[in-house]
Amino acid sequence: MSQFPQAELIERIDFSEDLGMFKFRFPEKSNFVPGQYATIGLEGEDGKIIWRPYSIVSSPYEDFIEFYIELVPHGKLTPKIWKLKVGDKVWIRPRIVGKFNLSQDVSNHIFVSTVTGAAPFISMIRTQKYDLESGRLKVPHRFLILHGASRSWELGIYLKELSELSKKVDWLIYIPTVSRPWEDPQWTGETGRVDEIVRKYIDMYSFNHTNSVAYLCGNPDMIQNVKGIMRRARFPEDRIKEEKYY
Repeated sequence: MSQFPQAELIERIDFSEDLGMFKFRFPEKSNFVPGQYATIGLEGEDGKIIWRPYSIVSSPYEDFIEFYIELVPHGKLTPKIWKLKVGDKVWIRPRIVGKFNLSQDVSNHIFVSTVTGAAPFISMIRTQKYDLESGRLKVPHRFLILHGASRSWELGIYLKELSELSKKVDWLIYIPTVSRPWEDPQWTGETGRVDEIVRKYIDMYSFNHTNSVAYLCGNPDMIQNVKGIMRRARFPEDRIKEEKYY
């Protein structure tokens, strides 16, 4: 058995059969930087702990650790996560790591994500909101987040959270997009793959290679495509950050 402490599942919301939000209470306060990931463990059939890293959705200021997770049907860990009920426990390594963090040398940030790839960006956005409300931060960073999915319900509760916040503040622009609108007839927002709309919105809101950093998180093919778009838009390599999900 693992020597690491356990975290209790305190809330779960299923957005679809294979996407959901999982919120855990950790016995100790977790110190981390928005954009980092935690490693979750559950016991396998052989009695050994299966560990997998997941980007954290929640802010360090919140008293829980939240994850936006996609079920991998033939994976080793996510089928076990999908069996969890409120009150069940998982192991979480207390050391939270990762270098996919917000650059402090520019004020404009472009977040491009597919589905659960929005997790680190939500953590950054929530943290800035708390910092502004508490007075810890006087001048906000400006965020453009492009969030792609096949259908709108895959964006889960984050569609409402980010849409509502973007209407209240001038430092957040949230553009959700659906690539299969024919399967989602009630959707009235942007359509197309997220990489197809990047240039449209960075130009529209004046995010460019002189004033912005681009952060790409999610599907590896999307990341490769958007890296090419950013290079053609004259973004230097050190202003393109990536976090691949397989």
